[in-house]
Amino acid sequence: MPNDDGGVEAAARVLDDEGPAWTVLEPAEQTMPLVFASPHSGIRYSRAFIAASRLDPIALRRSEDAFIDEVFADAVSLGAPLLKANFPRAYVDPNREPYELDPAMFDSPLPAYVNTNSPRVQAGLGTVARVITSGEEIYSGKLNFAEVRRRIDRLYFPYHAALGRLVEATRERFGVCLLIDCHSMPSVGGPMDADPGLRRVDTVLGDRFGTACAPGVTDAAEAALGRLGFSVCRNVPYAGGYTTKHYGQPRKRVHALQIEINRALYMDEQTVTPTPGLAVMRARMRDLIASFGHLDLDILRAA
Repeated sequence: MPNDDGGVEAAARVLDDEGPAWTVLEPAEQTMPLVFASPHSGIRYSRAFIAASRLDPIALRRSEDAFIDEVFADAVSLGAPLLKANFPRAYVDPNREPYELDPAMFDSPLPAYVNTNSPRVQAGLGTVARVITSGEEIYSGKLNFAEVRRRIDRLYFPYHAALGRLVEATRERFGVCLLIDCHSMPSVGGPMDADPGLRRVDTVLGDRFGTACAPGVTDAAEAALGRLGFSVCRNVPYAGGYTTKHYGQPRKRVHALQIEINRALYMDEQTVTPTPGLAVMRARMRDLIASFGHLDLDILRAA
């Protein structure tokens, strides 16, 4: 770990307080029935979290979907809002249930309402993760549940309140809403993944195997990505997390689609720094976003 605050600041934005849970970037006028969300690109690391971790800031940052908010930033100029979490995924993960926690991480028994047995918890990647995506343990000691509950109350719930408002406002305005949950993935499957050691495709579309989004939307996204030169898989190794499952309710005319982008296409995964591919990726995602603007809304209404 760097020995002075300047070195730490260079690795992650370290603040004494976590600051606002979220930022929403809104167009002057919303012209598309879409909402974009970036839950894993936050970089506001508190000093207390850095001190409690056995890992250096760069190792912690490798769990981020770094720069994904920039990759999809043109959604705003094209007429759709973009919500981004400001807190890091390694601190609180909003793409989980509110309380998916590993009891082995805590210094006392957890309340009965905590989900301690989900596959995410078993992998060490609950609402408050035990490990980063490489499998390395985050904390040097046990956690206190009251402190973790404060994290969740302060960050997780406000983020989802903001996302819920955007989704509902969009549905009220257009009669339908398509939520695009924006993510990135390591270029090689990690030890906690279903594809350890395997090279990955360029993009993965997750629609919970057709339950969270009208098939026509996923078809259109796959075709658009193909035209842009990307290889595409559906639902493997990522079918969509809590956000896709919770908000994707086609019968209520709310659809959710998760998009994963291979990090090697736009960043150095070890140093967590952008490459020239970032500008290329942003331009291509602008084209993808624009293609969503041409969707036949009957596809969304008929589900």
